[in-house]
Amino acid sequence: MADDISTLRRVLHQHRRVAIVGLSAEWHRPSFFVAKYLLQHGYQVFPVNPRYAGSEILGQPCVASLDDLREPVDMVDVFRRTEDVLPIARQAVAIGARCLWQQIGVVNHEAAQLVEQAGLDSVMDRCVKIEHARLFGGLNWAGVNTGVISAKRPVVS
Repeated sequence: MADDISTLRRVLHQHRRVAIVGLSAEWHRPSFFVAKYLLQHGYQVFPVNPRYAGSEILGQPCVASLDDLREPVDMVDVFRRTEDVLPIARQAVAIGARCLWQQIGVVNHEAAQLVEQAGLDSVMDRCVKIEHARLFGGLNWAGVNTGVISAKRPVVS
C-alpha cells in the first residue's frame, strides 16, 4: 500500500488522469472540491456517477461507471462507502487503471489487496487534494476556500 511520502509523491506525479467515482455536482461536497483542485493543478478529471451520467460536472462529461469511460485513466479515486469499493476495484483493474485511491474514511482491505495483486498502486484513507497540497506546496487550497466564510470583518459604512 502506498503510504510513505516518496510513493505518494510518485503516485500523484505520475497518475494525472483521474476518474473520480462518486463525484458530486454539488459545490459544497468534498468530491467537488477535490475535482476542482485537481483540474486547477493540471490533472484531467473524469466524473463517474450514475446520478449525473450524460451531464457535465465542472465542464467534464460524466459517465455512470468506469466501464463507460472512453479514454484510459491512471487513477481511480473513490468517494463511496467502504462496502462499495470492491466492485469498483475490479472495474479499475479491468479498465487498466494504475492506481486505486480510497478517500478519507474509505478503507477496504480486500479491494486494496485485489489491486495490489494486479500490480496497481493502492492508497487508503487519504485525500488526494490534501496529499497533493502537503507534498507539492498547495496548502493554501487544503481547506475549504470558497470565499463564503471569512475571518475578515465586513466593512460597515
